[in-house]
Amino acid sequence: MPALATENITAGYGRNVIISNISLSADVGTITTIVGPNGAGKSTYAKTLVGILRTQTGSIKVNDHDITTMPGHLIPRNGLVYVPQNDNVFVNLTVRENLEIGGFASPGDSSARLNEILESFPDLKKATGKRAGNLSGGQQNLLAIARALMVKPTVIVLDEPTAGLSPAYTDVVWNQIETIKNTGTAVLVVEQNVERALTHSDFVHIFVAGTNHLHGPTAEIAKHDLAAIFLGRAEAPQS
Repeated sequence: MPALATENITAGYGRNVIISNISLSADVGTITTIVGPNGAGKSTYAKTLVGILRTQTGSIKVNDHDITTMPGHLIPRNGLVYVPQNDNVFVNLTVRENLEIGGFASPGDSSARLNEILESFPDLKKATGKRAGNLSGGQQNLLAIARALMVKPTVIVLDEPTAGLSPAYTDVVWNQIETIKNTGTAVLVVEQNVERALTHSDFVHIFVAGTNHLHGPTAEIAKHDLAAIFLGRAEAPQS
């Protein structure tokens, strides 16, 4: 049973359909990456998973539990968390306060979990009293990821977590993603950098014009002419 399973998801903005009949799954302890040209529907799919956008057709299941019509604020309690690309931290609050807010979605005292998270994020542990707005872009992305992990999710969805970062800090973020995977969490990453996706992922999905055009284990995807697919000279869809 996959940690995340979506079947035939169609969604968009009003009558403007962006993604059509997307089926995708992510297993525990794996990194699954979605890549594709701009406008392919990658971020739209991610937003649909967490209720920011509503499905027109299809189903979303986490741990075989249907969350398709669940209110967005309840979805983290049911195992799925989302880290957007932009505006993903509370800039006027400290690192610790951001993490404490992340813990509100879980019942009970979250202090033990907060300390556990800080041990896993050494950059943040050194800056617990610093305002998030004074962190570097890379540190802010790490903080957003750390805050999402406060609820011990089954699945974490990261929307372009390395966009705009230096190569050195891109390495830091991807290393952290690998660490999250190794804890048994299913990690779903929307990524523009195809090389990074192929380097770090277990499974890759290529979105083209709102469809899941090509998908499979990373080694199999790497055999295809990805540049041609991105430029619109797409090969026949594979499964």
